[in-house]
Amino acid sequence: MIYLSWLLSEETIDVETELKLRILDHLLLGTPASSLRKTLLESGLGDDIIGYGIEDQFRQPIFAVGMKGLSKDDVHRVEELIVKTFKNLADEGFTSDAVEAAMNTIEFLLRENNIGSFPRGLYLMLCSTNKWIYNLDPFEPLLYEEPLLNLKSLLSREGPKAVFSPLIEKFFLNNSHYVTVEMEPDSDKASCDEADQNELLKKVKASMTEEEVTKLAHATKELRLKQETPDSPEALRCVPKLSLEDIPRKPIHIPMTIEDVNGVNVVKHNLLTNNIVYLEVVFDMSPLKQEFLQLVPLFCQSLLEMGTKDMDFVQLNHLIGRKTGGICIYPFVSSKSGKKMDLCAHVIVRGKALSERVEDLFKLINCILREVEFKEKQRFKQFVAQSRAKMETKIKGSGSFIAARRINAKLNVAGWVDEQISGISYMEFLQDLEKKVDDDWGKISISLEEIRKSLLSRKGCTINMTSDEENLVAATKYLSKFVDSLPTAFPGNNSWETILSPGNEAIVIPTQVNYVGKAANIYESGYQLHGSIYVISNCVNMTWLWERLRTSGGAYGGGCSFDAYSGVFSFSSYRDPNLLKTLDIYDGTAGFLQELELDDDSLTKAIIGTIRDLEGYQLPDAKGYSSLLRYLRGITEEYREKRHGEVLSTTVKDFKEFGDALEAVKDKWVVVAVASPSDVASANEQRPGFFDVKKVREVS
Repeated sequence: MIYLSWLLSEETIDVETELKLRILDHLLLGTPASSLRKTLLESGLGDDIIGYGIEDQFRQPIFAVGMKGLSKDDVHRVEELIVKTFKNLADEGFTSDAVEAAMNTIEFLLRENNIGSFPRGLYLMLCSTNKWIYNLDPFEPLLYEEPLLNLKSLLSREGPKAVFSPLIEKFFLNNSHYVTVEMEPDSDKASCDEADQNELLKKVKASMTEEEVTKLAHATKELRLKQETPDSPEALRCVPKLSLEDIPRKPIHIPMTIEDVNGVNVVKHNLLTNNIVYLEVVFDMSPLKQEFLQLVPLFCQSLLEMGTKDMDFVQLNHLIGRKTGGICIYPFVSSKSGKKMDLCAHVIVRGKALSERVEDLFKLINCILREVEFKEKQRFKQFVAQSRAKMETKIKGSGSFIAARRINAKLNVAGWVDEQISGISYMEFLQDLEKKVDDDWGKISISLEEIRKSLLSRKGCTINMTSDEENLVAATKYLSKFVDSLPTAFPGNNSWETILSPGNEAIVIPTQVNYVGKAANIYESGYQLHGSIYVISNCVNMTWLWERLRTSGGAYGGGCSFDAYSGVFSFSSYRDPNLLKTLDIYDGTAGFLQELELDDDSLTKAIIGTIRDLEGYQLPDAKGYSSLLRYLRGITEEYREKRHGEVLSTTVKDFKEFGDALEAVKDKWVVVAVASPSDVASANEQRPGFFDVKKVREVS
């Protein structure tokens, strides 16, 4: 890897310069069509971009960018290419379409102020704090209207080159305050570090007297006791709390109507959205042949990053940026009814636009779906390399994600499909595909077209719209035109009734920490779903698992969760120094629940914490999207109200009964760990044959 980072200013920059830099950052790296990102990826020097561009929350803002997956000879060529690209952009400027797209995208983000489930008030406070702690105006970061108008006026008066070229020259070309970091892989580093640490510990122990060793052991014992001792009732009573009377008796209702528009189900949510229309177009994946499944993520990427007969992908990306708030496409897979072979699998196209641009949004989605051509072999090869590099990084940094998908692939067909398109199997597919693109491009291109033909159909299509009533009505004519453009033919359903072979598995990687997963389908042992399971999971996470996995076990994270759609109850740990010890903690959960004694205050806290998780804060677009997913899975309002009531009426008896339910599946658990070779070898030595070992393929 190579990483370049510039210190842009010794002092805090003014708000107007900050906005200009934010626009410049988007022009450089914000989309696949952005100048610096496109140049680096098309150079073929590395697999993918690393770095986050502008980071302006500090007193001294920085800009960082680099590449990974380089040959040693190409490291300095990347540095030269980045500097050369800055020089070219300073000399030639950006196209008017690129600037218009960047301006529209950033303005849309500022006006929408969509921060997901993060509380908006807390977000605004943190924005203010970024300036306030440096004795600056805390309201300055919240007031974007005037700087935005000034920048628009400046661009109109002087042109993009006069605005952005001086920024590039000042902050990059004439700025010597930067660092270049080169990183080289060492496959022996983890084992060497472990050996060094063990040697150091031996030396430290050898230098200690017997009295010092005894004293240290005593201190450790005292620490462990303190870690495992619950807070006293007196301490807990100091914390402000709600009562169950403060909690609504029903879940948050999201208005929904369903219409049939020329054979397509249209779901509408009448919500105040500040004049934005949020749109999801959903296509059924069941017509796909199984051999095409692993191409679906690349198919989705190709639709957004390849060109049409009339536009190259740069022009298409700029058009999306100029006319909409963004479009994305991805597969969605879930179990549906708790049955091993019953699944819900779709490709979802999400977009958003101001109400006056809804026609443009529908036209662009139609263009992307129907007119993009799968002809650019080199671009597709880039997609494969980027995706492979991201998956290889994810295995090392997000091992709990990988382990969870591998476990689910052993328990139900939805998990198997998900693992095929986002797990270890997908990474191995990408590694093989990368070698085949040059020889088999014709076949791959035809397969991408086959996927399009299988997906694009009115049958099985659902359209979801979220906005206020006036905008929903106004969008109807564009919606009807879009539906009429969809083919009526339906290729039929294909069966994917496949799961991975059962059995415990260790995915071995060079690491000093482990990611340990364990799961079972509790429906298969007779458990009947009851809302109390969410309260129980919450309580187990915040007491038993927190104290043993994190506080005394040393794991960075861990917990349990339940998927009501599949019936899978699962445990996981994150950056965990242990392996078998962690599995023993999981196994102790049933006994913990069976013997648990909860006072009323503790039970009330667990219930309220669960309601917070289930009925948390959502912006209008998230409400509409959550409602869509419930619709696709067949979840009704009656179902939600029943579960909500069960959560509120949870008793200690429910905890003990769920302990019995976990005990009933004690012989049906599946374990998958992403772990170090030494820990896996030690585990198999202590429990012979416990893990089937799967070594991750070497990076190609």
